[in-house]
Amino acid sequence: MRKLNLFLKGLIDFFGSLIGLITTSPLLFIIAISIKLNSKGPVFFKQERLGKDGQIFKIIKFRTMVVNAEKIGDGLTVKDNNDVRITKVGKILRNTSLDELPQLINVITGKMSLVGPRPPVPYFPYSNYWQYPIWAKQRFEMKPGITGLAQVTVRNSVSWDERIQVDNRYIDKFNLWLDIKIVFQTLFKIFKSENIYMGENNQQKK
Repeated sequence: MRKLNLFLKGLIDFFGSLIGLITTSPLLFIIAISIKLNSKGPVFFKQERLGKDGQIFKIIKFRTMVVNAEKIGDGLTVKDNNDVRITKVGKILRNTSLDELPQLINVITGKMSLVGPRPPVPYFPYSNYWQYPIWAKQRFEMKPGITGLAQVTVRNSVSWDERIQVDNRYIDKFNLWLDIKIVFQTLFKIFKSENIYMGENNQQKK
């Protein structure tokens, strides 16, 4: 049954993302133009992340901060929406999670799924994939997702190790019905905009 669920999940990922890109293309165009008019730099932000089985891939998002923001000020840490590195358009995109939409391209290319653990950068919270404890590596048994169980429950309000435990629960309990519930919970969470930023013990938005 799990293999069937994974097969169907793959089909939903591909066709769902393709339909999503087509239907949101007017919005994507408007966002792209707004980013270019608001600040200097590329429309998209690309960053290396750890995917399934610890493989590195480049995640695609709309750029919400000034160019090279990770090398300025607090680095990876974004404490709140008042961070001076966030652009005016970026504040809106981050609050509504619209900056995540380009990741539909990552799903179509097979690097991500609509639902799954969020992919961390290669060097945080551990220095590399091989430094993750055995229990934590379970989160890499499935493709990373645009949204996931941790996103609709704890999001950025807890430490990374606690989020990894939630990711592991998702992998243990995975089924299509759970994915559907997470998608609907994600839509609800977007409007609430809670726990978008990390607390003192965390270092990265999403």
